[in-house]
This record gives sequence, structure tokens and C-alpha cells, in this order.
Amino acid sequence: MNKSELLEKYSKSEDKLLVSKILDKIEASSTKNIVTCTDFLDMFQFKIAKSILNISKCNYVFCGGYNEASRNIAIIYPEKLTKDLMLSNLNNYMQIIRIELPKNLYGEYKHKDYLSGIMKLGIKREKFGDILVDETGADIIVSKEISKYLEQNIKQLTRFSKSNISLQNIENIKQIELKKEEIRIVVQSLRLDNIVSELANTSRTKANEMIEQAKVFINYEEQFKNDKQVKEKDVIVIRGKGKFEVDKLEGTTRKNKQILVVKKYV
Repeated sequence: MNKSELLEKYSKSEDKLLVSKILDKIEASSTKNIVTCTDFLDMFQFKIAKSILNISKCNYVFCGGYNEASRNIAIIYPEKLTKDLMLSNLNNYMQIIRIELPKNLYGEYKHKDYLSGIMKLGIKREKFGDILVDETGADIIVSKEISKYLEQNIKQLTRFSKSNISLQNIENIKQIELKKEEIRIVVQSLRLDNIVSELANTSRTKANEMIEQAKVFINYEEQFKNDKQVKEKDVIVIRGKGKFEVDKLEGTTRKNKQILVVKKYV
């Protein structure tokens, strides 16, 4: 399948642009016999990238700096190299900006505070990966090309002006356990709009608007049908509201409503 045929499979301009960029990376790796890599991909972009890479039958590996990373880069490499070699040289592609807060600010900042701070510096979201937060600060996984710029400029932000900022190799990443909060919701049925309404704490009308506006994903694929049936272990992402995993269907109420146990990523 040639480039034009692959691009025709995608209707959205941003998806076409992503596919085009990946194909260019594949071609550069093949024709120049070099290693190339993408920007950080979210989970929806990951699925597109993996499909294109598999169709192209090239050598590649995904990595986000740690095993459960939600944002990954694709490293594309020629046949003479190996996956293990790529993974042992991740510092060529990504590094860590470590922010260590002063003790009087322990626990003060959450993920959104670090994210908004980086964005204020004019750094595009695709240039950095996951942000691992604990009460003492955060490890920010960043593309090597912007790591020194971020290290030098993040102290311009008032919130981090008294913090210790350092550039770290990726193997020094903090081992922070991803936190999930267990919640229970009761819905009339397993239709997507019912569940989005409960998870987003909004009306069915607003939930349907979110679905129509492509703000809702199941297993990292956009959903446009409000009557889509949700199943156990489905991962639901609602832009601006969070990420949720349907852990189990716990049963029904006396009025025959469905009780769901859901894990919210916090």
C-alpha cells in the first residue's frame, strides 16, 4: 500500500498529518540506513502509528521511559540494529527534567500544575511524555531536543523558582505507582452516554455533546455513537475529565439499574 492509499484511510487532517510524518520517518530510516523517532504519541496516536508501522514491515520499538507509560515515542531502526540496542540507548531520544520542591511546598502541586507550567513556556505537548508526580516534586519525560531548554527555563515560572531543577538520564526515573481511585456508579443501562454522564458528573445532553465533539474514547478509539455498549475492562477517556477503567459489573439495583465499579486514574 502506497502513501496516498494509506492517507485515504483517514478523514481527519490531524490524523493524515500524523500518518504522513510517520511514513517520512520510515522512509528516512530505510533509505539513509539511520535511526529515526517520532514525537511522543498519546494512546490514540499510538494505535494509528502501530498500524502504519506494521503495514510498512519496518523494525520499530515503542517506549515512554517506563513500562506503564501512556505517552510513547516510536523508534524506527534499520535491520543491522536490534530492539535491545535501541532500548539500551534511550538517552539519545529522551531524558528527564526532575523538579524537587522545597519542603514547604511538598504536596502543593498536582499533575495539571506541572503540565500548565510547561505549556506556558511554549513547548508543544508532543515534545514531552508522561509527568510522574509525588509530594516532593515530579519527573517530566521530555524529548532530548528540548531537554536543555526546559531545564534552563522552567525556573522562570514563579511556582518552581525555589525548586531544584536537574536534567537526569531516563534510567534514573522515579518509581512512582500510578494511583487509581475506585468509584461506583449506577446507570440505567451500559450505553456510552449514560456512563459518560455519570463519570463526567454532567447531564445526558452534555454527555451526548461530548461524544459528538469527539471528546470520548473507548480503548483509545474515538466514539461517536451514544448507544455504544460499554464492557468490563474497557478504558474510557473523556477529554478534560480524565481516564477511567471499567473494573467490573457488580450487579443490579432493585430497580434493575446497573452497578459498575470503575477505577479512575488520579
